[in-house]
Amino acid sequence: MVYFLSDAHLGSRLIKDQRAHEKKLVDWLDQVKTDATTIILLGDIFDFWFEYRTVVPKGFTRFLGKLGELVDNGIEIHFFTGNHDIWAFDYFEKEIGMIVHHGPATMEFGGKKFYLAHGDRLDSRDKGFKIIQKIFHSKTAQELFRLIPPQLGQGFGYNWSKRNRKKILHIENKYLGENKEFIVIFAKKYAAAHDVDFLVFGHRHILLDLQAKDQKRIIILGDFVSIFSYGVFDGKDFRLECIEDASKDAIYFH
Repeated sequence: MVYFLSDAHLGSRLIKDQRAHEKKLVDWLDQVKTDATTIILLGDIFDFWFEYRTVVPKGFTRFLGKLGELVDNGIEIHFFTGNHDIWAFDYFEKEIGMIVHHGPATMEFGGKKFYLAHGDRLDSRDKGFKIIQKIFHSKTAQELFRLIPPQLGQGFGYNWSKRNRKKILHIENKYLGENKEFIVIFAKKYAAAHDVDFLVFGHRHILLDLQAKDQKRIIILGDFVSIFSYGVFDGKDFRLECIEDASKDAIYFH
């Protein structure tokens, strides 16, 4: 089995009970480890992440430890950086053994080809966001940020994320339609020109399983903060699922 999950936003200051949130994610990993061969973490797993050369963000001990356990037991874990955890460098690879991707990738499972991307860099229409992304991906900006003491840097990162998410919560979890969803627009064009079977994304915090031409499918995974959803590929088919007790914790943000 191949499992897909995105947008957990661990550490977000909009989450009421961060320990309970982390435990829910660890419990999910315990659930899927029984038959998982591969786990794809498709971006924004952390609400903010910056690795100083000798310092990483405080917390997430149970989650990171569980990932290490799964890797040690032979499960391959791929970590795709999102727009909230861009600044992951080599810690996950060296300390946990995950395979880190800083951009889209195409993989094959069960004879099916998967195009995988977080999705944040696919909107060519949002010029302001593209400028911010360019700055965040700049090596110069990363080196300058390292000059900020970790306590101040982490505080800035989490507060910036909180303000930004408050601005966009009104459009998250709302499907805008095929002609307005920038991920769908991109995916249709990409599928028409490339040999892929599934195109899987995160970022938008919506659940979507859309049939494109030639039986190709466009998937958006939802999130693990309000929908508590994930994807499963069993070697033949892909399906979206939600954890059983998701309804009672459907609103995590305050």
